[in-house]
Amino acid sequence: MAFTRKLLLFLTFFIQVKGIQPCIFSNLGTIHHSIQKNQNPTNSKPCNTYTFPNNLSYATCNDLPVLESSLHWNYYPKTNKVDIAFKKNNAKDSSWIAWAINPTSKGMIGSQALIGYRRSDGGFKAYTSSITSYSTMLQEGNLSFPIYDVSGMYVNGSMMIFARLELPRNLSLVNHVWQEGLVSDDGSLIAHAMTGPNVQSFGILDFKSAIVSKNIGGKLKSRTMLRNVHGILNAVGWGTLMPIGVILARYLKSFDGSIGPIWFHLHRACQSLALLIGTIGFGTGLYLGKQPGQHDTPHRCVGITLMTLALAQVCVAFCLRPKKDHKYRIWWNIFHIIVGYSTIILAIWNVFKGFDILVYRLKGIDVMWKYIYACVIGFLGLSAFVLEVVTWIRLLIKKKKKTTQELDV
Repeated sequence: MAFTRKLLLFLTFFIQVKGIQPCIFSNLGTIHHSIQKNQNPTNSKPCNTYTFPNNLSYATCNDLPVLESSLHWNYYPKTNKVDIAFKKNNAKDSSWIAWAINPTSKGMIGSQALIGYRRSDGGFKAYTSSITSYSTMLQEGNLSFPIYDVSGMYVNGSMMIFARLELPRNLSLVNHVWQEGLVSDDGSLIAHAMTGPNVQSFGILDFKSAIVSKNIGGKLKSRTMLRNVHGILNAVGWGTLMPIGVILARYLKSFDGSIGPIWFHLHRACQSLALLIGTIGFGTGLYLGKQPGQHDTPHRCVGITLMTLALAQVCVAFCLRPKKDHKYRIWWNIFHIIVGYSTIILAIWNVFKGFDILVYRLKGIDVMWKYIYACVIGFLGLSAFVLEVVTWIRLLIKKKKKTTQELDV
């Protein structure tokens, strides 16, 4: 285990990126965790010393590791009901808090949340919200299990939500998550921060044994690294080697008389390597798409389209290519060119789309990497332009010589 952690740290330093994860409701799973009870890493007083103003008492509590929060509960095994009190210390007046469980899976979809915030008139609103999509606005709605007596309050800088949950039969171990964000002037809830404690507030909770597992970031770092590897593979394969292969075929072909079929072998080797790297990148994308979290539909759809076009291009090139003098060769050439250039255009667009996701949405890498790739594409584009001009000049000179020779005859 120590060797694995050292290896991950080395790879992270090598690619020089920093990992940030998407919406916290998506990060309910964990690989490495520590099991602690009644510890207090963030609050000035342990949770078991707090007295609630409504004279409620709870047999069990846990100081959550981030966001200055604590969870208090009474568990009734015969009915599988739980009295819950979620408390957030040092809460801002214009903020919202949330605590959620997912009784069926580790993903964001299916999370059942308790939401609370202080209204502009000084009152406190507490309600339930079932998370049914990644673009949730935490709308008020029913949960997948019975819940009673939902209420909340704001006292001396602390926000609290109270409720009684009736869990599914024989279920006491759940994934849970807690969160905070700001409330806009019009009363709508603003998305929470995507950095620091806001992407670390999740874990696993057993109401019966009072054991709470607290994530220490192992899976976050692992998934961040995989996401960065996915970006590197696709930027190199689809976004760089593919265009180079097209340039080799387009401009070395004009020297066919002097270099023979070398241009074809270079073109095929470059495209084969690009397809191999791109396929691995595509595979990592499919794996990431199955993980909980925010997913970009256009980026995914274009990636699937790219893979489909590439496989079609390979099948047609190797299995259906007619001879040069065949009457259908012209149609094969048209198909090959259209699919080839379409793949290049979509690949470059999708690589930039991926950089936008990593740089601006997830804050996973520095924007410098996007600029470096833009410079690479700019250089390839400039090279293609210069070679195109040279090719046309050579073609015109060749035509002029041919015309001169015919007139001399």
